[in-house]
Amino acid sequence: MARSRGWLGALPLLVFAGLVFGFPAIAILGGTFTVQGSPSLRNLTQSLSGGNLTSLAGSVQVSAVVAGAGAVLGTFLAYAVVTSRFRALREAVLTASGVLANFGGVPLAFFWVATLGNSGVISGLLGLPSGALYTFWGLVVVYLYFSIPLMVLVMAPALDGLRPQWREAAAGGGATAWQYWRYVGLPVLTPALLGGVVLLFGGAFAAYATAAAMGAGTVVPLVTLKIASALTGDVQIGFENVALALSLDMVVIAGLVMAVYLPLQKRSTRWLR
Repeated sequence: MARSRGWLGALPLLVFAGLVFGFPAIAILGGTFTVQGSPSLRNLTQSLSGGNLTSLAGSVQVSAVVAGAGAVLGTFLAYAVVTSRFRALREAVLTASGVLANFGGVPLAFFWVATLGNSGVISGLLGLPSGALYTFWGLVVVYLYFSIPLMVLVMAPALDGLRPQWREAAAGGGATAWQYWRYVGLPVLTPALLGGVVLLFGGAFAAYATAAAMGAGTVVPLVTLKIASALTGDVQIGFENVALALSLDMVVIAGLVMAVYLPLQKRSTRWLR
Protein backbone atom coordinates (compact mmCIF):
# COMPACT_ATOMS: atom_id res chain seq x y z
CA MET A 1 0.00 0.00 0.00
CA ALA A 2 2.80 2.41 0.90
CA ARG A 3 4.55 1.68 -2.39
CA SER A 4 1.37 2.34 -4.39
CA ARG A 5 0.87 5.64 -2.58
CA GLY A 6 4.41 6.63 -3.45
CA TRP A 7 3.40 6.88 -7.12
CA LEU A 8 0.89 9.58 -6.22
CA GLY A 9 3.71 11.95 -5.29
CA ALA A 10 5.31 11.44 -8.70
CA LEU A 11 2.03 11.75 -10.58
CA PRO A 12 2.23 15.55 -11.15
CA LEU A 13 5.74 15.16 -12.55
CA LEU A 14 4.66 12.31 -14.83
CA VAL A 15 1.69 14.32 -16.10
CA PHE A 16 3.88 17.37 -16.72
CA ALA A 17 6.49 15.27 -18.56
CA GLY A 18 3.77 13.66 -20.62
CA LEU A 19 2.38 17.04 -21.66
CA VAL A 20 5.76 18.66 -22.36
CA PHE A 21 7.33 15.75 -24.22
CA GLY A 22 4.35 13.69 -25.31
CA PHE A 23 2.48 16.20 -27.47
CA PRO A 24 5.59 17.43 -29.35
CA ALA A 25 6.62 13.80 -29.98
CA ILE A 26 3.18 12.99 -31.36
CA ALA A 27 3.26 16.12 -33.55
CA ILE A 28 6.71 15.24 -34.91
CA LEU A 29 5.76 11.64 -35.68
CA GLY A 30 2.43 12.63 -37.20
CA GLY A 31 3.94 15.31 -39.43
CA THR A 32 6.92 13.20 -40.46
CA PHE A 33 4.90 10.31 -41.79
CA THR A 34 2.05 12.33 -43.32
CA VAL A 35 1.82 14.04 -46.73
CA GLN A 36 -1.43 15.92 -47.39
CA GLY A 37 -3.23 13.80 -44.80
CA SER A 38 -2.03 10.46 -46.19
CA PRO A 39 0.64 8.17 -44.69
CA SER A 40 3.93 8.51 -46.54
CA LEU A 41 7.70 8.20 -46.10
CA ARG A 42 8.43 11.06 -48.49
CA ASN A 43 9.22 13.59 -45.76
CA LEU A 44 11.67 11.21 -44.10
CA THR A 45 13.29 10.44 -47.45
CA GLN A 46 13.71 14.13 -48.26
CA SER A 47 15.21 14.79 -44.82
CA LEU A 48 17.94 12.23 -45.56
CA SER A 49 18.90 13.46 -49.00
CA GLY A 50 20.57 16.43 -50.64
CA GLY A 51 21.13 19.55 -48.59
CA ASN A 52 19.20 18.18 -45.64
CA LEU A 53 21.60 15.28 -45.26
CA THR A 54 24.52 17.68 -45.65
CA SER A 55 23.17 19.84 -42.84
CA LEU A 56 22.79 16.80 -40.57
CA ALA A 57 26.37 15.76 -41.28
CA GLY A 58 27.59 19.32 -40.69
CA SER A 59 25.89 19.53 -37.31
CA VAL A 60 27.29 16.15 -36.28
CA GLN A 61 30.82 17.16 -37.31
CA VAL A 62 30.70 20.49 -35.47
CA SER A 63 29.20 18.87 -32.38
CA ALA A 64 31.74 16.04 -32.32
CA VAL A 65 34.70 18.42 -32.57
CA VAL A 66 33.24 20.74 -29.93
CA ALA A 67 32.54 17.81 -27.60
CA GLY A 68 36.04 16.37 -27.96
CA ALA A 69 37.96 19.63 -27.71
CA GLY A 70 35.71 21.03 -24.99
CA ALA A 71 36.05 17.86 -22.90
CA VAL A 72 39.85 17.91 -23.06
CA LEU A 73 40.31 21.63 -22.45
CA GLY A 74 37.58 21.80 -19.82
CA THR A 75 39.01 18.84 -17.91
CA PHE A 76 42.50 20.31 -17.80
CA LEU A 77 41.15 23.68 -16.71
CA ALA A 78 39.03 22.03 -14.02
CA TYR A 79 42.06 20.10 -12.79
CA ALA A 80 44.12 23.29 -12.61
CA VAL A 81 41.38 24.99 -10.62
CA VAL A 82 40.76 22.09 -8.25
CA THR A 83 44.46 21.63 -7.46
CA SER A 84 45.09 25.37 -7.01
CA ARG A 85 46.01 26.56 -3.55
CA PHE A 86 44.16 29.84 -4.05
CA ARG A 87 40.57 29.43 -2.95
CA ALA A 88 39.63 32.81 -4.40
CA LEU A 89 40.82 31.69 -7.84
CA ARG A 90 38.79 28.50 -7.61
CA GLU A 91 35.61 30.34 -6.63
CA ALA A 92 36.14 32.99 -9.31
CA VAL A 93 36.66 30.43 -12.09
CA LEU A 94 33.69 28.29 -11.04
CA THR A 95 31.45 31.35 -10.77
CA ALA A 96 32.58 32.59 -14.18
CA SER A 97 32.03 29.11 -15.62
CA GLY A 98 28.48 29.09 -14.32
CA VAL A 99 27.82 32.40 -16.07
CA LEU A 100 29.62 31.63 -19.34
CA ALA A 101 28.06 28.17 -19.66
CA ASN A 102 24.70 29.91 -20.05
CA PHE A 103 25.98 32.76 -22.24
CA GLY A 104 24.80 32.11 -25.77
CA GLY A 105 22.46 33.21 -28.48
CA VAL A 106 22.56 36.65 -30.06
CA PRO A 107 24.73 38.28 -27.32
CA LEU A 108 27.44 35.64 -27.84
CA ALA A 109 27.31 36.08 -31.60
CA PHE A 110 27.60 39.87 -31.26
CA PHE A 111 30.56 39.45 -28.89
CA TRP A 112 32.52 37.35 -31.37
CA VAL A 113 31.56 39.35 -34.45
CA ALA A 114 32.67 42.56 -32.71
CA THR A 115 35.91 40.88 -31.63
CA LEU A 116 36.98 38.63 -34.51
CA GLY A 117 34.59 39.58 -37.29
CA ASN A 118 35.65 41.19 -40.57
CA SER A 119 35.76 44.57 -38.83
CA GLY A 120 36.44 43.22 -35.35
CA VAL A 121 38.77 44.86 -32.86
CA ILE A 122 41.13 41.91 -32.37
CA SER A 123 41.02 40.64 -35.96
CA GLY A 124 42.44 43.94 -37.16
CA LEU A 125 45.27 43.86 -34.62
CA LEU A 126 46.14 40.24 -35.40
CA GLY A 127 45.78 40.67 -39.14
CA LEU A 128 43.37 37.76 -39.48
CA PRO A 129 42.06 37.07 -42.99
CA SER A 130 38.59 38.31 -43.83
CA GLY A 131 35.90 35.79 -42.94
CA ALA A 132 38.09 33.75 -40.59
CA LEU A 133 35.31 33.70 -38.01
CA TYR A 134 32.69 32.50 -40.49
CA THR A 135 34.24 29.08 -41.09
CA PHE A 136 33.91 25.62 -39.60
CA TRP A 137 36.70 26.25 -37.11
CA GLY A 138 35.43 29.72 -36.35
CA LEU A 139 32.06 28.27 -35.36
CA VAL A 140 33.83 25.62 -33.26
CA VAL A 141 35.72 28.34 -31.37
CA VAL A 142 32.47 30.21 -30.70
CA TYR A 143 30.76 27.06 -29.39
CA LEU A 144 33.77 26.26 -27.21
CA TYR A 145 33.20 29.58 -25.43
CA PHE A 146 30.24 28.09 -23.56
CA SER A 147 31.22 24.41 -23.84
CA ILE A 148 34.51 24.63 -21.93
CA PRO A 149 32.94 26.35 -18.88
CA LEU A 150 30.19 23.73 -18.91
CA MET A 151 32.80 20.96 -18.85
CA VAL A 152 34.54 22.69 -15.95
CA LEU A 153 31.30 22.58 -13.97
CA VAL A 154 30.88 18.88 -14.76
CA MET A 155 34.46 17.82 -13.96
CA ALA A 156 35.23 19.93 -10.90
CA PRO A 157 33.09 17.83 -8.50
CA ALA A 158 34.46 14.61 -10.02
CA LEU A 159 38.05 15.80 -9.57
CA ASP A 160 37.24 16.76 -5.99
CA GLY A 161 36.29 13.12 -5.47
CA LEU A 162 39.87 11.96 -6.12
CA ARG A 163 41.19 11.50 -2.61
CA PRO A 164 44.83 12.40 -1.89
CA GLN A 165 45.18 9.12 0.01
CA TRP A 166 44.75 7.19 -3.25
CA ARG A 167 47.72 8.91 -4.85
CA GLU A 168 49.80 8.48 -1.70
CA ALA A 169 48.95 4.79 -1.58
CA ALA A 170 49.81 4.38 -5.26
CA ALA A 171 53.12 6.20 -4.80
CA GLY A 172 53.87 4.10 -1.72
CA GLY A 173 53.31 0.97 -3.78
CA GLY A 174 55.81 2.14 -6.39
CA ALA A 175 53.29 3.28 -9.02
CA THR A 176 54.26 6.07 -11.38
CA ALA A 177 52.06 9.08 -12.09
CA TRP A 178 50.96 7.50 -15.37
CA GLN A 179 50.01 4.25 -13.63
CA TYR A 180 48.03 6.15 -11.01
CA TRP A 181 46.00 7.95 -13.65
CA ARG A 182 45.65 4.81 -15.79
CA TYR A 183 44.41 2.49 -13.06
CA VAL A 184 42.88 4.86 -10.49
CA GLY A 185 42.23 8.39 -11.73
CA LEU A 186 40.75 7.74 -15.16
CA PRO A 187 38.41 4.89 -14.09
CA VAL A 188 37.01 7.14 -11.36
CA LEU A 189 36.61 10.09 -13.74
CA THR A 190 35.30 8.14 -16.73
CA PRO A 191 31.56 8.42 -15.90
CA ALA A 192 31.85 12.20 -15.51
CA LEU A 193 33.99 12.48 -18.65
CA LEU A 194 31.52 10.49 -20.74
CA GLY A 195 28.59 12.46 -19.34
CA GLY A 196 30.38 15.73 -20.12
CA VAL A 197 31.11 14.68 -23.71
CA VAL A 198 27.46 13.75 -24.28
CA LEU A 199 26.33 17.01 -22.69
CA LEU A 200 28.65 19.11 -24.88
CA PHE A 201 27.62 17.20 -28.00
CA GLY A 202 23.96 17.77 -27.26
CA GLY A 203 24.47 21.46 -26.51
CA ALA A 204 26.34 22.09 -29.76
CA PHE A 205 23.99 19.86 -31.79
CA ALA A 206 20.89 21.75 -30.66
CA ALA A 207 22.40 25.26 -30.77
CA TYR A 208 20.59 27.63 -33.11
CA ALA A 209 20.48 31.29 -32.10
CA THR A 210 24.24 31.87 -32.07
CA ALA A 211 24.84 30.35 -35.50
CA ALA A 212 21.77 32.10 -36.93
CA ALA A 213 22.86 35.51 -35.65
CA MET A 214 26.35 34.96 -37.08
CA GLY A 215 24.98 33.88 -40.45
CA ALA A 216 27.05 30.70 -40.19
CA GLY A 217 24.54 28.71 -42.23
CA THR A 218 25.91 30.18 -45.45
CA VAL A 219 29.31 28.54 -44.77
CA VAL A 220 28.65 25.67 -42.36
CA PRO A 221 25.43 23.73 -43.04
CA LEU A 222 23.56 23.13 -39.77
CA VAL A 223 20.38 21.15 -39.31
CA THR A 224 18.88 23.62 -36.83
CA LEU A 225 19.14 26.42 -39.39
CA LYS A 226 17.68 24.15 -42.05
CA ILE A 227 14.70 23.38 -39.80
CA ALA A 228 14.14 27.09 -39.13
CA SER A 229 14.20 27.88 -42.85
CA ALA A 230 11.68 25.13 -43.60
CA LEU A 231 9.32 26.20 -40.81
CA THR A 232 9.40 29.92 -41.59
CA GLY A 233 9.30 29.50 -45.36
CA ASP A 234 12.25 31.88 -45.85
CA VAL A 235 13.72 29.63 -48.54
CA GLN A 236 11.18 26.89 -49.14
CA ILE A 237 7.40 26.96 -48.81
CA GLY A 238 5.29 23.96 -47.82
CA PHE A 239 8.15 22.00 -46.29
CA GLU A 240 6.97 22.17 -42.68
CA ASN A 241 6.66 18.39 -42.44
CA VAL A 242 10.18 17.99 -43.80
CA ALA A 243 11.32 20.16 -40.90
CA LEU A 244 9.51 17.79 -38.54
CA ALA A 245 11.30 14.88 -40.21
CA LEU A 246 14.63 16.63 -39.65
CA SER A 247 13.66 17.05 -36.01
CA LEU A 248 13.02 13.32 -35.82
CA ASP A 249 16.44 12.71 -37.36
CA MET A 250 17.98 14.83 -34.61
CA VAL A 251 16.17 12.80 -31.96
CA VAL A 252 17.44 9.57 -33.51
CA ILE A 253 21.03 10.85 -33.61
CA ALA A 254 20.79 11.95 -29.98
CA GLY A 255 19.41 8.51 -29.14
CA LEU A 256 22.32 6.82 -30.91
CA VAL A 257 24.78 8.93 -28.93
CA MET A 258 23.05 7.92 -25.70
CA ALA A 259 23.04 4.28 -26.84
CA VAL A 260 26.83 4.44 -27.10
CA TYR A 261 27.21 6.39 -23.85
CA LEU A 262 25.11 4.22 -21.53
CA PRO A 263 27.02 0.91 -22.03
CA LEU A 264 30.34 2.72 -21.63
CA GLN A 265 29.13 4.37 -18.45
CA LYS A 266 27.85 1.06 -17.12
CA ARG A 267 31.21 -0.54 -17.83
CA SER A 268 33.11 2.29 -16.18
CA THR A 269 30.97 2.13 -13.03
CA ARG A 270 31.96 -1.52 -12.63
CA TRP A 271 35.58 -0.38 -12.28
CA LEU A 272 34.60 1.52 -9.15
CA ARG A 273 33.17 -1.50 -7.35
